Amino acid sequence: MNEFLARIALDWHRTLENVLASAQRSGRKSLVVFDLDSTVFDNRPRQARIVREYAKSKQLTALAKCQAWHFESGWDLKPAALACGMTEAEFDPHARPLKDFWAQRFFTSDYCQDDIEVVGAPRYLHAIAHTGTKLYYVTGRHEAMREGTMACFAKCGMPLPDADGIVLLMKPTLLEGDDEYKRTAHSQLKARGPVLAMFDNEPNHINDYALRFPEAYAVHLATDHSGRTSRLEPGVISIPHFAW
Repeated sequence: MNEFLARIALDWHRTLENVLASAQRSGRKSLVVFDLDSTVFDNRPRQARIVREYAKSKQLTALAKCQAWHFESGWDLKPAALACGMTEAEFDPHARPLKDFWAQRFFTSDYCQDDIEVVGAPRYLHAIAHTGTKLYYVTGRHEAMREGTMACFAKCGMPLPDADGIVLLMKPTLLEGDDEYKRTAHSQLKARGPVLAMFDNEPNHINDYALRFPEAYAVHLATDHSGRTSRLEPGVISIPHFAW
């Protein structure tokens, strides 16, 4: 279970309304920042496809049934495999080979096209873009995934990067760490206008945003995350999705 769900206030939707109102007031003077994976994109279909392909290569009947909903507890492959019907004893010999198989595919342009939208994300992104405020996608994905990412934006009906005032910032290569890259991106954002709000599912990343831009809304998507921390800065607001 996602431990951050308990942080979501009954009136969480007011945060989305407040960010939108601020964007309407500021127009092109400011910008709003969105992460991609588990923030505006749901990558569980991508995860499930990779597991099914591994299962087919190893003739694993239980894993061959893997679907997006088997990843309810997060990105960890083991809980998903157990949810598919494998026992721990059956899974353990496959833990490392499956992880390697996953790593070779997950961070690719081809596989990321399987992603779908987080509930309400396309409508909310268009609402932000319609205000004229600059919309920045800042992701830990690397440049080799740009083609597939652009295809997924189009598939999900989201505002496309490279249009007027809409920018997609990506890591140069897969080798850069996500944490370090996003901290580097902070300087670019600061130079391009006042930041009104930041949206990210990773606790480490939204905490960094909150500390760097204390005057902005720091909004955490309580979807899933890497599990590296379970702490959020006091001013961070958690929401479940974008359907307000």
